[in-house]
Amino acid sequence: MAPKEFEPPVHTIPVDSENKAMSLNIFSFQRPHHMSFHMSWIGFFISFVSTFAAAPMVPVIREDLNMTKPDLGNAALASITGTIICRVLMGTFVDLVGPRIGLGMILLVTAPFCFAMPFVSTASGFLVCRLGIGLGLATFVACQFWMSVMFNGKCVGIANATAAGWGNLGGGVTQFVMPLVYAGMLKATEERAFTAWRWAYIVPGLAHLLGGMGVMFLGQDLPDGNYKLMHTSGALEKKSAFQVNMIGMKNYRMWCMVATYGFCFGVELTMNNIVASYLYDQFDVDLAIAGVLASCYGLMNLFARSVGGLASDWASKRFGMRGRLWCLWLWQTIEGVMCIFMALAKDDLATTIAMMVLFSICVQASEGASYGIVPYITRRALGVASGFIGAGGNAGSTICIALFFTSDSIETYDGIMYMGITIIAVTLLVIPIHFPMWGSMFLGPNDSTEEDYYIKNDFSAEEIKQGLAAPVQKFCNNAHMERPPSKRTGSESA
Repeated sequence: MAPKEFEPPVHTIPVDSENKAMSLNIFSFQRPHHMSFHMSWIGFFISFVSTFAAAPMVPVIREDLNMTKPDLGNAALASITGTIICRVLMGTFVDLVGPRIGLGMILLVTAPFCFAMPFVSTASGFLVCRLGIGLGLATFVACQFWMSVMFNGKCVGIANATAAGWGNLGGGVTQFVMPLVYAGMLKATEERAFTAWRWAYIVPGLAHLLGGMGVMFLGQDLPDGNYKLMHTSGALEKKSAFQVNMIGMKNYRMWCMVATYGFCFGVELTMNNIVASYLYDQFDVDLAIAGVLASCYGLMNLFARSVGGLASDWASKRFGMRGRLWCLWLWQTIEGVMCIFMALAKDDLATTIAMMVLFSICVQASEGASYGIVPYITRRALGVASGFIGAGGNAGSTICIALFFTSDSIETYDGIMYMGITIIAVTLLVIPIHFPMWGSMFLGPNDSTEEDYYIKNDFSAEEIKQGLAAPVQKFCNNAHMERPPSKRTGSESA
């Protein structure tokens, strides 16, 4: 229990009993809620820009380093595979130390790999640098955990989706910004193309340093203060790494979400790696034009992921948790269909771009809908769940690239087709996700189970007696809105 001398700060915006913001105002920079919102998406955005900075410059890089298609595929795999473990570790880290330090530190630690890229001379060196830079994608876990502890359930879907969507936007921005940076460096180096692409990597490296320091100094871990203060005052439980990992890993719903998220966010990572070179090779367009067209895929993050989060929050208001589950299944199944349509449009550039944009909108919306559900998977081990599910996205991309886009015997458009079919199949795993107190897609809730399930399932009787479950009790009280409308009180339906 928190000692009597601990007094939470007074907030000037509407908050719930956990001091989480009741609404999201994207134009506000007020601390702690909205400043942390902006720090989270900016940090994630920077990691996306640097991780996929190579993609639009691949035609130049592969000529300079004499790289084959398998070499490029392996480097792409490295950029998103290494962070699988990093995301899992980040989940535990934010549970124990907090999202501010987690996000800031990973940006600072990965910056040297950006600055090392100008010295690369072999395909293996390029792979190692892409691996190191890609570790920065673990910022996603801190970003989503941060939003889940800052914003109430009525807006957590849109908050998570907007922060992650604007962060993912970096994958689209880098497709046209890095060719522009490269063009500037080309002039600065007197048309030495093989030097220009190397100098271009200085820009994302500097962004890592500035972003990391900004997160550390301007962000705040929780509505009531940073983790160090909360631990010292006794207002926040000092968790055991082993314990929270076991709680998370025993939750089958988390594993279902790991798989499904692998085929929305994982698909986005895959497309960020292949789409520019696909358009360049398939339709023989100029490198700069290919980059601009490819950026359309990532630029849908400007609004589409928020649409998914908003749809999830709307479905929750109308139907409870069951609405959130149906929302995710619908968006992601349509995503798979649009992916197949893009592959079928392989002979026409305009149709390919149109299908790619629709495909991208569904991908981002599926991601937003996913993280409308994640905050309810487990409360005590939220960081672990966020870490594993986020890692599932990278694992899904690793699987897609390895199966469909590294072999010379599989045409890229055929790989896109196979990926679409896989998306539809894996999304069926949303069906068995069942919350005893709220139900699932096809089954209603158990009449004898209420929101204190989170306490009974994750805390021992002794821990409850010690008061460790008190913060989770507040969460349970605020989670009543996920009930079916017929089981809510008047205040919960408002």
